[in-house]
Amino acid sequence: MQAITTPKFLLSGILLVSGIYLISCQSNSSESAQRDILKEVVDTTVSPKDDFFKYAVGTWLKQNPIPASESSWGIGSMVQEETYARLRSISEESAKKSGSAGSNEQKIGDFWFMGMDTVGIEKQGITHIKGDLDRIAAITDLQGVLNEVALQQTYAIGTLFGAYVFQDEKNSEEQSLHLYQGGIRLPDRDYYFNTDSRNTNIRKEYKAHVQRMFKLLGNDEATATKNMTNVYALEETLAKNSRKIEDLRDPYKNYNKMDLAALDKLAPSMKFKDLFVKMKMPQVKTAIVGQPEFYTAVDKLLKTTPIETWKAYLTWNFVSNYASELSSPFAKEDFYFYRTVLRGVKEMKPRWKRVLDLEENLLGDALGQLFVKNYYSDKTKKRYEELVKNIFSTYEERIKKLDWMSDSTKKKALLKLSTVMPKVSYPDKWKDFSNLEIKRDSYVQNIMRASQWWYLYNINKIGKPVDKTEWGMTPQTYNAYYNPSNNEIVLPAAIFFVAGFTDEQLDDAIIYAYAGGSTIGHEITHGFDDQGRQFDEKGNLTDWWTKKDGDEYNKRAKGIIAQYNDFVVLDSLHVRGEATQGENIADLGGLILGLEAFKKTEQYKSGKKINGFTPLQRFFLGWALAWMGQSRDEALANKIMTDVHAPSFLRVNGPVVNIDEFYEAFDIKPGDKMYRAPEKRVRIW
Repeated sequence: MQAITTPKFLLSGILLVSGIYLISCQSNSSESAQRDILKEVVDTTVSPKDDFFKYAVGTWLKQNPIPASESSWGIGSMVQEETYARLRSISEESAKKSGSAGSNEQKIGDFWFMGMDTVGIEKQGITHIKGDLDRIAAITDLQGVLNEVALQQTYAIGTLFGAYVFQDEKNSEEQSLHLYQGGIRLPDRDYYFNTDSRNTNIRKEYKAHVQRMFKLLGNDEATATKNMTNVYALEETLAKNSRKIEDLRDPYKNYNKMDLAALDKLAPSMKFKDLFVKMKMPQVKTAIVGQPEFYTAVDKLLKTTPIETWKAYLTWNFVSNYASELSSPFAKEDFYFYRTVLRGVKEMKPRWKRVLDLEENLLGDALGQLFVKNYYSDKTKKRYEELVKNIFSTYEERIKKLDWMSDSTKKKALLKLSTVMPKVSYPDKWKDFSNLEIKRDSYVQNIMRASQWWYLYNINKIGKPVDKTEWGMTPQTYNAYYNPSNNEIVLPAAIFFVAGFTDEQLDDAIIYAYAGGSTIGHEITHGFDDQGRQFDEKGNLTDWWTKKDGDEYNKRAKGIIAQYNDFVVLDSLHVRGEATQGENIADLGGLILGLEAFKKTEQYKSGKKINGFTPLQRFFLGWALAWMGQSRDEALANKIMTDVHAPSFLRVNGPVVNIDEFYEAFDIKPGDKMYRAPEKRVRIW
């Protein structure tokens, strides 16, 4: 819900796995005979030579259909179920205790209480946003439109454009305002223009959805249709002047620093100085504009679009932003389009899970403190800090041995690697929510207050020193990321969990693939993917490569782009190799780093089989375990349109075909479907 946030192209994260049990970096081969997750999920009716993903996890896929309330389901989903149960316990206990005013327990408890008050929510309807709707209805001129745009931005609604505060890409010590394309409520600009039957139907459904939402607000049929038509036309123009997802990957082309005079020249109708004051950031004197042509188009729209159209657009943005938290008619309508039409979900999640999702989004650090206290240990944190060191040292060795990189570039690459800051499990200091007001008055008002708090939290960073200790994820998040401006990898506690299995049941082969490769190695490699490699050791956007080395890197990256472009996901839908190259490079790099680090373990050196699998086979099966999951067709189509990650099955089959040891492990030969000739195997790190 936050408009002020980190841009897609800067934080490269991974959706991975987690669970209730702590995992070890030690080899426990004898105990593994009790239960073996690899043995339980493998499908021996499929040949690894034909489809390694289906072989590796096919039994689990068959036995675990996607629940009606979900668009996808995987090993990470299992962990989320466990996390839900834990967070629910924390929330319910906090609600019962009625903690001291201003405490995290009080805020968590009151947020939960109001979120679960379905009777009150139904009775209130749109009462608590009625004043906002009336304010929009009273607009009479362009200044009123701009005032409302600014106000909605302070509610953390990305109306008309995107705004966020992040480090200046060319000066990582400085926090800067970034202005970005935005203002549309379909997931990506291509949804407005792709002519295939799937997207044509989505546009039809979207228009019907917008019309029905206006009717829920009290519009008659004709007025609702008119408002929908005008809103859609406005969004379509914004989309037309937005860059494609592939074009957002170039950090240089999406970096255009401007002072107020240049901003006013770019889009004079926006009146930036006054706009920034209304957005509660009068201190802003410069901004980094991602896509200048988008703001030129906005300026033209402000000059030519009737006020009534703007009022309809502003009303739609406001209501759509809060619809899922309003009474059931609005929540169900919002769910139908954004979950059923776009992602194929058949039914809503239970109320308590939906409340927890928002609670995690808005009060995640407060929950995290209690989560770590109750479910995590310092001993475990130290264990994974050691695994991080092992992967780092392996990467250092790999760089030193590269045959395509010059010594001068290697020296700088090694310097950058040595300065990567790993953040493991949970932060040393937590966000302070003491001035965030959460009350037992209204669920949607609690959401508004929390959203405004986050907005102010972010814009107050402008002009202040960068806090490099800050985390962008909570410890209970089953995800991870690399931030090039901080040159850091952030690895929350939950990313190291394995659902449903004890520490003794996980051998090193699993751990070095599952945690060492697909998480730690993946994130480190993001520092050297197509985007991350353009930032130096201090986090500044600068070219530290020799031209020859840069050209050679790009040549190798083109190989992975071409490889993924060939992968078919659904009917005529292929992976977008250009858009996903960063994640694909990181997957390949992570797999290699995990494997090379695993080769140093006693388990690998012993060559001893466990449940019929060699150590090398178990490593690759552990890699597949990390991405075990499946998605609905609608969700897959949405992913191809909007996500910089390949689908999970291709995060397995895609990188393994480039690893020589994979062929050795499963005796892959020419003629097998998984075979790629040596000269076609992509080799970067």
